[in-house]
Amino acid sequence: MKDNLSLAAEKISNSSFTLAFTGAGISVESGIPPFRGETGLWNKYDPDILEINYFYNHGEESWGVIRDIFYDFFGLASPNPGHYALAKMEELGYLHAIVTQNIDNLHQMAGSKNIAEFHGNSSRLICPECHTVYPVTAVDLSILPPRCHNDQQILKPDFVFFGEGIPAEAWDRSFDYADRCQVCLVIGSTGEVVPASYVPQKASQKGAFIIEINPEESQFTRSITNLHLRGKAGEILPKLLEKLVEN
Repeated sequence: MKDNLSLAAEKISNSSFTLAFTGAGISVESGIPPFRGETGLWNKYDPDILEINYFYNHGEESWGVIRDIFYDFFGLASPNPGHYALAKMEELGYLHAIVTQNIDNLHQMAGSKNIAEFHGNSSRLICPECHTVYPVTAVDLSILPPRCHNDQQILKPDFVFFGEGIPAEAWDRSFDYADRCQVCLVIGSTGEVVPASYVPQKASQKGAFIIEINPEESQFTRSITNLHLRGKAGEILPKLLEKLVEN
C-alpha cells in the first residue's frame, strides 16, 4: 500500500493538468501573518481601512496603514521552500497553473509563471481615474499618499479591497483552470474566504482529485479533500517534488 506522499506524486504524474490553489498559509511561512485568526492582522488594524469607499473618501489615512502592512512589513518577505517547489514543479511540467488568494508576489519571486492573481497583487499601484499602472518600485512611498503623474489622483494598490469585485480576467482564468484540472492541490487555505474558495470546489465538482496540504483541517478537508498531506507547505512540497522526480 502506497504512503500518502507517493499516492499524491502518482496522481500528479498521471494528470494532464494540475492546478495549485494557494492561500495565506504558504505565505505565513515567509513571515507574513494571516489576516484572520488569533495572530491575524485584523486584530491589530481596522479592516475598514481596506474598504473601497473608505479608501476613496479617506485615501491619505488609508495609505498610512497600507504602507505599514503591505510595503514596510510585507516588503521584507521572501519566498520559502514551498514557493520554490511549486515553481520547480511548473518548470518540470508537473504543475500547469496556480490560482492564488495571496497578493504578496512571492510566487512570482520564486519563479512561477502561470499565475491567476484572484485578489490582485501588491507589487503594482493603479490610478482609479486613468488606469495607469505603476510598479511599486517606481513610486516613492516616503511621500503619502502617492499620486498619479497624469492626473494627481491618489494611487490605489492593485489588489482587491473589501467591497470590490474580483477582476474579470482573474475570475475567468481561475474557473477555467478549475474546469480543466484533473488534480487540484489546495495549499494553505482554510476555505473561509469566498468567492475564492469556490475555485477548488468547482474543480471537485468537475471530478478533479483534491490533494490538501495544510497543518490542520480546513473547511475543505471533510467536504472535497480526497487526500490530506498534513503539514506545512514549506516542508511537504519539497518532499512531494522529490517523489515526483523519483517516479
